[in-house]
Amino acid sequence: MAKLRLRTNHKTIQFLGTLVIASIGGAIFNLIGLPIPWLLGSMTAILITSRFRSVQFLTWPRWFRDAGLIIVGYSIGLSFTQSSLLQMIGKLPSMLLMTLTITIIAAIGAYFVSRLSGVDYPTVLTGSIPGGLSQMIIFAEEVKGIDITTVTFFQVTRMLMIVIFVPLLIFSPLFPTGESPIKSGTLLNEVPLKELPVILLVFFLILSFIFAKIGKKLKLPTAYLVGPILGTAFLNVLGLGGPAVPSSLLDLSQLMIGGYIGLLLKPEKLQNKAKIIPLALLNGLVMVGASISLSFIFVHYYQFSLVTAFLSLAPGGMEQMGIIAHEVNADLSMVTGYQLFRVFFIYFAVPPILKWILIQNNRRTQKQDKVSGSLSHNTQSRRG
Repeated sequence: MAKLRLRTNHKTIQFLGTLVIASIGGAIFNLIGLPIPWLLGSMTAILITSRFRSVQFLTWPRWFRDAGLIIVGYSIGLSFTQSSLLQMIGKLPSMLLMTLTITIIAAIGAYFVSRLSGVDYPTVLTGSIPGGLSQMIIFAEEVKGIDITTVTFFQVTRMLMIVIFVPLLIFSPLFPTGESPIKSGTLLNEVPLKELPVILLVFFLILSFIFAKIGKKLKLPTAYLVGPILGTAFLNVLGLGGPAVPSSLLDLSQLMIGGYIGLLLKPEKLQNKAKIIPLALLNGLVMVGASISLSFIFVHYYQFSLVTAFLSLAPGGMEQMGIIAHEVNADLSMVTGYQLFRVFFIYFAVPPILKWILIQNNRRTQKQDKVSGSLSHNTQSRRG
């Protein structure tokens, strides 16, 4: 019992130390005035610190990240109203078309990366599927023949590029800040905590935790985010929505997610770094470029702002895009709708396709091995 307490206390101290480092990074980014500072700052601080071999204590409990996702999920769910839901239903064909287009672009890019790097195509493709970090890593763990380290590196590299470059692009001259997105739902409002009915907010956050647990039981993708989004959206559409989340709590949720992301990337475990790292970066840039190009087409056909269109199509995680959408006052319900549709598409449709590709790849490899084996046998027979 004493050993268990000692071990628990040791882990708590390690976590508190890691939390201090993440908080310093967030505070510095906030002081400089960078976009989404508590997400980018905490992530950057942890990522840099983890590269020092002398630092071995860094730890970030999954429950802490999950708590951040619940807060973000509740906030996003508040943006859904009856009108926004009807607009989303009308845009389901567009959601399917855009999701398929981005997935096909990722598949083509993965083919060229596979040829250039020498890594098998199923591994690169699993690592290139946009917006499905947790799903694709779980899939890689379950399926033999896929290199999980390479998959994780590709997924995390793309996600980090999205989290870093998308805010810089959004705040650049390419995206005019004067644009007024057509809002179909209530955006996340920055409300001081003292102006909120705190007890009511706590009640709805507890409800969101219950929604997350229900989502976990139903095996929803990223349940701690999707569960609160769907549950809160349902209540909001019925007219039973809760109070908006104060800006201080949203900043805390960014910190809770950012530190976890910073610990995910482990380049030291990657083989053939000289080839794979540049190709992973190039792959991420191609996906960002494709999203920007599709955004201009998107704006042409729909009355969205360029910011809303880009964040709806950006190949990043839904929680990160939701946070950025809040920061730039984009149409949060539409951004979340497109991102949520892609998450479900990736979760249900992509794994069976990947398994089929893996089976075909294994058959092709076995045929080649048989052919090379028979040729080798014939050569030896002739020599004999």
